[in-house]
Amino acid sequence: MLILDDLLIGGLRFVLDKIAAAVETELNDDSKLREELLAAQMRLELGEISEAQFQAIESGIVERLREIRARLRGGETAVMASGEMKITGIDATFEGDEH
Repeated sequence: MLILDDLLIGGLRFVLDKIAAAVETELNDDSKLREELLAAQMRLELGEISEAQFQAIESGIVERLREIRARLRGGETAVMASGEMKITGIDATFEGDEH
């Protein structure tokens, strides 16, 4: 039973580590933001949005890019938006029968 418990906990730890790595990668990926900015510039040039709308989009994207750069530099001083949460760790314990 102890071996099964160790395998179960090891498997859960592996899955949670993979999820945390995927979240970290997605959180620090600025390529989608750059694509959004490029799309907004194209829409501006095509006349689909006004200069004021573009400026609003651009300022939001630039702020998010700054936050990513701050995180990548290790200076977790970037201000998080209201309602945004950050997972700093996971603590798991197992209390069961040991045979």
